[in-house]
Amino acid sequence: MANMSLKKNPMPSQPPEVRNRNFSEVALGYDEKTAIDEAQRCLNCKNKPCVSSCPVCIDIPAFIHKVAEGDFESAYQIIAKSSSLPAVCGRVCPQENQCEGKCVRGIKGEPVGIGRLERFVADWHNAHSTEKPVRPKSNGHKVAVIGSGPSGLTCAGDLAKLGYQVTVFEALHVAGGVLVYGIPEFRLPKAIVQKEIDSLAALGVDIQTNVVVGKTITVDELLDKGYEAVFIGSGAGLPKFMNIPGENLKGVYSANEFLTRINLMKAYLPESDTPVQQAKQVVVVGGGNVAMDAARCAKRLGADVSIVYRRTEAELPARREEVEHAMEEGIVFQFLTNPVAIHGGESGFVSSITCQRMALGEPDASGRARPVPQEGSEFDIEADCVIMALGTSPNPLIRDTTSGLDTERWGGIIVEEETGLTSREGVYAGGDAVTGAATVILAMGAGKTAAAAIDRKIRGEN
Repeated sequence: MANMSLKKNPMPSQPPEVRNRNFSEVALGYDEKTAIDEAQRCLNCKNKPCVSSCPVCIDIPAFIHKVAEGDFESAYQIIAKSSSLPAVCGRVCPQENQCEGKCVRGIKGEPVGIGRLERFVADWHNAHSTEKPVRPKSNGHKVAVIGSGPSGLTCAGDLAKLGYQVTVFEALHVAGGVLVYGIPEFRLPKAIVQKEIDSLAALGVDIQTNVVVGKTITVDELLDKGYEAVFIGSGAGLPKFMNIPGENLKGVYSANEFLTRINLMKAYLPESDTPVQQAKQVVVVGGGNVAMDAARCAKRLGADVSIVYRRTEAELPARREEVEHAMEEGIVFQFLTNPVAIHGGESGFVSSITCQRMALGEPDASGRARPVPQEGSEFDIEADCVIMALGTSPNPLIRDTTSGLDTERWGGIIVEEETGLTSREGVYAGGDAVTGAATVILAMGAGKTAAAAIDRKIRGEN
C-alpha cells in the first residue's frame, strides 16, 4: 500500500545534550518497519529523475521497491551494482542536492528519504550477510590506483569486478583517505569504512599503505613496471590559509590537521600519543562541511565553539543537516564576520582573534553575493584555539614528479570530462585531485567514469 504522507519518517538520533559529549554516531538509523514505511512513499516514477541526479547512477526506484517488499538483500544487490560504498554514501552523500532534490514527492512535500534507505539497506546487509564477494577470474591486466579515498576505491572496485589485477597505493598507514582522516566518527564510523574496504580486498584489490607516490615511487615508474593504466585519486589535502597576522601562532590549526589528529590518530583519547590541545574557547573559520566537522569535534572535546563565516546563514555551503546538528549541539554562529588578525600571549599561544563585520554586495564570479568589509566594525573574540576550514587544493607532489601531466594554475589535474584521461597517455585522474575539495559521491562518480574508460582502452575500444 502506498504511503502518501507528505513528510519523511524522522531519523532517530542521540539527543543533542548527550551526543555533544561523545564521538558515537549521531544518527541511529531506521528499523525494518520504518524503512518499509518510508519506501512505500516512493511513486516508482517511469522517468526516474532521481537516478539521473545520482553521480553513480544507482537504480533508486528498483532498490526502494525491494525495501517496500521487505526484500532487503535484493535491495542491497541492486545498489551494489553501481556503488562500491553504499554504507558510506547513505551517511555522507548530499542527497538533498542530488537524488532527493529531483524526487517528485518533494514537489508538494518532503522527498523520499533515499539516503536513509540506502544506509538502512547497507547496514542490514552488513549485519546479516555471511557471504564474501566472489573474486572474478583474472583477465591478465594490471592497473595502479593512487589514493584509497572514495574515487580510488570506486575505480579499484569497478576494475576488480571486471577481472583486473588492481593495486592501490596509499600514502597513509590506513586505507580510506578522507573517509578515515577527514570525516568524524560521529558521522561515519570507521568500522563501516573498514567493512567496505574489506569487501574490495575480497575481490582481489591489493592495498599497499605507506607508499607516497612521488617519493616512494613515481607515476612514470609505475607505468614502467607493467601497469597498463594509472588512476590518480590522491585527493586535495593541501590546506588553505588567509595569510593574516598571527596564523603561525601555537593553537592555530588547519582543519585538515585538526581532523586527522582526532579521526585517524584518536587524539581525543587520554592515552593518545599525540593529543590535541585541550582548548577552552575555539573559533572555526569557514562555513562548509569541514568547518562543521571541526567545530563539532572541538565541542566534544569540551570547548565553547564559535563558527565565523563571512556571508549569511543562507549562503552556508555545508549540508543543512550538519548546520542544524551543529546549532543543536550548542555551537555559536557569527555570520557576516571575517577574521583580520590572530593575537597571542607571552607563551606564543593564541589569546584572541580580531574580526570585522561584513555586508553582502554584488555577486562575485561564483554567483554569490560578495562580502564587503564594514569600516570601523572590528571586534575581538577570546580564543585559545583557531581552526582554519577554508578549503584545500591538491598536493603538488604528483604533478611535479609526473612527466607530461597538465594541471590548472591552482593545482587541479586537467582531464577529459567523459573519460578522466589526463594529458599523459595511460594516466587517468578523478575526484578532488581534479576538482579540488568536493563531495564523496562526486569523487566516486569520477572513479567510476575512469574505470569504464580504462577498461575500454585496454580492451581496444574507442
